[in-house]
Amino acid sequence: MTAVVLDGKEIAREIEEELRRRINDLSKNGVTPCLAVVIVGDDPASHVYVGAKERACARLGIRSVRVDVAYNADYEEVVSTVKSLNEDPEINGVLVQSPLPSGMDEISITDLIDPIKDVDGFHAQNLGRLVQGDASGLLPCTPAGVMRMLERAKLDLSGKRAVVIGRSRIVGMPLSILLAQRGVDATVTIAHSRTAGMADLCRDADLIVAAVGSPNMITAEWVKPGATVIDVGINRVTDNSEKGYYLTGDVHPDALDIAGALSPVPGGVGPMTIAMLMSNTVRATEMQH
Repeated sequence: MTAVVLDGKEIAREIEEELRRRINDLSKNGVTPCLAVVIVGDDPASHVYVGAKERACARLGIRSVRVDVAYNADYEEVVSTVKSLNEDPEINGVLVQSPLPSGMDEISITDLIDPIKDVDGFHAQNLGRLVQGDASGLLPCTPAGVMRMLERAKLDLSGKRAVVIGRSRIVGMPLSILLAQRGVDATVTIAHSRTAGMADLCRDADLIVAAVGSPNMITAEWVKPGATVIDVGINRVTDNSEKGYYLTGDVHPDALDIAGALSPVPGGVGPMTIAMLMSNTVRATEMQH
């Protein structure tokens, strides 16, 4: 058996088509969505990620603004930058690109963003709504993208066992809440570095979501035949190629022969995350107008 490949690029294209219609409706009222991205420092990976977001904005007709803050800037300068974007009525979405320089508290800076402009979905108010069972607001992009991917695959998760490997506030925790919410009704186990018998947990699961950043950690032996496997991990592994590295996920390629459906790396969850950021930007604009 070879797994059905859950093509994130194709699903993301469908989402973008839907967003174009909504952006066109906004433009009829003289409104153009605008996303502002704050980069603190000069981390090369951050610039790559921001470049991908800017290209997505350009494809859709969303205005993008990049605000560069020096790596040695003090906390107050970052605070001032975020507050000025909050107060600018032309800016509809604000995110602060991670990672931040050592010594800067990412959570406190995220919580400075106006919740209605928090397109990453990490503000305490937006996460709190999710905990209360309200998934109608601005959701964290990767978990929202995973849910859209599962929805597109027409998976019935009611009463099924789901194992989410990873407990970050960015992916694992919010995704576990979304999977357990009414209407989805999966029975969710969160696994992490201290979890005993993780392989056994996974072998009993109908859905495995890997979000730990450990290359090829989940092998075919961990996967129940026919299970759905979502690979959130994206890891850069050095090799002798001209590029000097290759990208791989948290799931070993041999799982493709056992799983019923599997998201690839690259081309799976990554495009979905960008698509949901664009969706949040449009949603934030609609809420503000």
